[in-house]
Amino acid sequence: MPRLLTEVPGQPSPEALAANRSLHRFTLVFDREGYSPEFFHAMRGERIACQTYHKYPKDAWPTAEGAEYLVPLANGESVRMTLAERGTWLGDKLWVREIRKFTATGHQVSILSTDFQTDLVQIAAHMFARWSQENFFQYMMQHFAIDRLVDYQTCSLAETARVVNPAYRTLEYTIKRLAAKRSRTMARFGAIALPDAVEASQIVAYEQEKGRLKEEIDFLDADLATQKAQRKQTEKHVRVVDLPESDRFVALSPTRKQFLDTIKMIAYRAETAMAGILRTADARTDETRALLREILSTDADLAPDEEAGTLTVRLHHLANRTSDEAARYLADQLNATETEYPGTNLRVIYKLVSD
Repeated sequence: MPRLLTEVPGQPSPEALAANRSLHRFTLVFDREGYSPEFFHAMRGERIACQTYHKYPKDAWPTAEGAEYLVPLANGESVRMTLAERGTWLGDKLWVREIRKFTATGHQVSILSTDFQTDLVQIAAHMFARWSQENFFQYMMQHFAIDRLVDYQTCSLAETARVVNPAYRTLEYTIKRLAAKRSRTMARFGAIALPDAVEASQIVAYEQEKGRLKEEIDFLDADLATQKAQRKQTEKHVRVVDLPESDRFVALSPTRKQFLDTIKMIAYRAETAMAGILRTADARTDETRALLREILSTDADLAPDEEAGTLTVRLHHLANRTSDEAARYLADQLNATETEYPGTNLRVIYKLVSD
């Protein structure tokens, strides 16, 4: 928060904040994993608005409350959504806006916001645009290897840093394992049934197996209760300095990875800008990035001409004529920028080898 408070642009002045109690500095948008009335309340004290999905929505609202709106999306498109709004209390301490989206399947998506300035259409647009973050990381992992290890250098963690308690993690694993085993045993218990024509020996075997499974379930229930009680008494996070020596660890050095990730994100933004250019020439918008990746990975000839002050990039032909035309259109748009290759006075010219 301290860094955001100093670096987020466009924040209102202290005078404006003092004059308008509902005004906020900026808005945090996150998914329901961040749902916390206490956090919302704390951020409200800092004049920071929060927006997320409702983790515990109450009964469905009448569909008659909804009205249709045209909601602009992050990619420039607009879609029609049926939205409704109410005010609601969270934990009897915080009054928030609740916005519902009515879906065609009858489901209702609930959004909470402490932003009392923005209209519900923009709030819905901001919330549903959050998917672009997940799409970004998925694309970056697939095509830019942003999750890959770049070196093996390590650095020590600050002693006051808080990390997940290994004891808590062990209890979590044990509880999940016991719960899964109990579910499987319950399924076997419920699947055992007597046939229609039953003999005395079958009844005895049935009762013995049912009794054995019931006993196993009772033992699992007792173990689960014990483990959950221990988890409740165990801190989830502890300071590094409080960890046993055997559980202490070092962190991977972040400097080189941050530098390379910054380059990858710049490359992604450049790719996104070129994809936007291609979309104006190619109706197959869902294939734009795939086409662009093909263009970027195709062989090319480099022809510097210092006398003319140019660096010509001659792209070899692509898989088909349509792709060639798209590449030619992109080249024309990039040539119009008259960009010089960094560190030189050579203007970059893009063309296909046959041009």
